[in-house]
Order: sequence, then C-alpha cells, then structure tokens
Amino acid sequence: MRSKTKARSFVQQQSTFGGRRGRMPVQYVLQATNLERLQEVLPEFMTRVYESPVFQMADVDLKFSKPEVRIEVNRDKANLLGVSTRNIAQTLQYGLSGQRLGYFYMNGKQYEILAEINRQQRNKPADLRSIYVRSDKGEMIQLDNLISMAENVAPPQLYHYNRFISATVSAGLAKGQDHRSGARRDGPHRRRGARRRLPHGAGRRFEGVPQSSSSLMFAFVLAILLIYLILAAQFESFKDPLVIMLTVPLAIAGALVFMWSTEQTMNIFSQIGIIMLIGLVAKNGILIVEFANQKQEAGLGKMHAIEEAALQRLRPILMTSASTILGLLPLTVATGEGANGRIAMGIAVVGGMVVSTLLTLYIVPAIYSYVSTDRIKKSKNNDA
Repeated sequence: MRSKTKARSFVQQQSTFGGRRGRMPVQYVLQATNLERLQEVLPEFMTRVYESPVFQMADVDLKFSKPEVRIEVNRDKANLLGVSTRNIAQTLQYGLSGQRLGYFYMNGKQYEILAEINRQQRNKPADLRSIYVRSDKGEMIQLDNLISMAENVAPPQLYHYNRFISATVSAGLAKGQDHRSGARRDGPHRRRGARRRLPHGAGRRFEGVPQSSSSLMFAFVLAILLIYLILAAQFESFKDPLVIMLTVPLAIAGALVFMWSTEQTMNIFSQIGIIMLIGLVAKNGILIVEFANQKQEAGLGKMHAIEEAALQRLRPILMTSASTILGLLPLTVATGEGANGRIAMGIAVVGGMVVSTLLTLYIVPAIYSYVSTDRIKKSKNNDA
C-alpha cells in the first residue's frame, strides 16, 4: 500500500538556509512522469554530485526506505469467479486498516467497533493469501487464487513539483566555490549531454540561490533609489544627494577588494552586508554636505564652506566609522555554526567602511566643489 502523496511547491526564499531540511546553497529538482523513472535516474545523478569537486554534503529528500507489498489483482480470473475488484479492495481495507465501523455501549461505557484481523494472522505478507472474499454467488474465494504480491521499497512520502513527481537534491558548496560554479556545471553545454543520459519522461531543473540573486539585486537598486529620494527631500536639491551617493561605489569597491583578498565569494550573506553598507556609508557624506550647506547659508563661499566642513566633521566621521567597524569586527573572526555566513557579511561591511571612510574625506569635498549649488549666487539671483 503506497503512502499518500504530499504535494509540495518550492518557494525560493531570500535566505540560503531555512525550510524543511535547512536549505543548502545549491538545489537540483529531478522530475519524472512516474516514480519508477525517478528511481532509475536518481542513483546515477547522486553519484555525479558526490564525485563533483564543487559540491559537498549532498542529500536528497526522496528516500526509498519504507518497505511495501504491492498487490496485483488478476482481473480476468476474478471475473470468472464472480469476484469484483471492489470487494477485494474493501476486504483488504477492513481487514488491515483498523477502520472504525461504529460504536456500542456496555456497562454505561462507549466502545469503538474496529474492523481488523488479529495481528497474529496478518504479521507476514503471505498471510494475505489466506483471506477469503465472497463472490457474487455467495461462495468464499481465497485471495491466493486472485492476487499476486511483490515486495518492494517505497518513499515514506512523495513530492510534486509542477505536477510531476520530483526529488530535490541539495548540496553545500566546497571551499572556494560559489553558486555560479554549480550553475556552470549545469550549463547548456553539459545539460544536453546529461539529458541524453536521462530516461524518457525524466528531467531536471537547477534551483537555489541564483534565483534569489535577482531579488537581492532589485533590493539593492531599490535601497539606493530610496536613499536618494529621502536625501533629495531633506536637502531640497537633486545635486547634493548625488554627492552623498558617491560614497556608495567607494564602499562597494572596498567591500569587493577585502572579499577578494580574503577569498570570500559573492553569496547571499555578503550581498545583504553590501545592502546594509549603503545606509552606513551615506552618513559620512551627509555630515559633510549638510555642514557645508549651513556654512554657505551663513555667508561663506562654496570652497571655504566645504573646507570648513571637511575639517570640522573629520572627528565625528572618524568616531562613528571606528565604532561601526569595531562593532562589526567580531563577525569577521566568527567561529562555530554558521560562521561562514557571518564572516562573509562582516568582511563586506568592515572592508567597505574602511575604504569609504578614507576616500570620502577627499573625494566628497572635491565633487561638492564642482557639483553642488553655490547658494550665495543663487540667493543673489533670486533677490535680483
């Protein structure tokens, strides 16, 4: 008796780890029109995954670990003896499933009526052959004359993906590898050869982090746009936010350099760190630009205003940047479970903060002197 199928849909979450099994960075979904085809291709596919230098700790959710007995009814013989397949199925159901038929009362208590054969008479698969079923003529026919049995193993539960029976192969990445390495191993030039080795009616699909990367890129662009609009509303100018946003590429460049020097890959954790870095580094440009605007409104020229702002805001910028870097420094030397994710995020943020802090003190004042509006000239033109 095969266990009930359980439909499952894959929702690509924004976190690499989570879900039923603790999602791993790379996942392949094998699909087939029936379970036999999937059982045929799965061992060969798992062998290729185990032998690949890109992956480690591979696992599959479809486990063939549940023993089962498959009963096939000889329909021609059953028709000749006047036994319907429905009667055979109901007899096996009532005799083995322990189905409740009703209740009865005795001594003021209610008891269930369960239809089930004694355990001693159903412990072995061969005991099923000794069960009798009633024919249309009222005769008792032994099931041994009507059925054939085959012992096999089956998965405890079945999974479906796009309405096909599926098995999800999950694997971690070896040291120094990223999810794009797994995607290249599943590229078109390799996929065509792999599909020729798959039986008819079976296929596979690459799942995992690459699909979530597009969502993170959308979040990255959205974060930059949101910060720009907020700064434009704050400074009542479209030029000053551009000066402040120059700190973003500086920070990203620093994060990438530090990640390259420490052999960290661009994964979901480092991408989240870079998104967080956008908000952290923008404050340095805000401190300089806002103070320079205040000096211009006080009557100083644009060049003198930015010079004063750079000198007087040097200490606050260094203090806030140093506190942020020291606060995140433990992430770069993390140990224990999940340390790789914390290290990738910490190095991206710390590296970006170090480089952006040093370069912001020189580049932002220079760009401000060229791009920013001269408020004294603007006020004179308005008065005129």
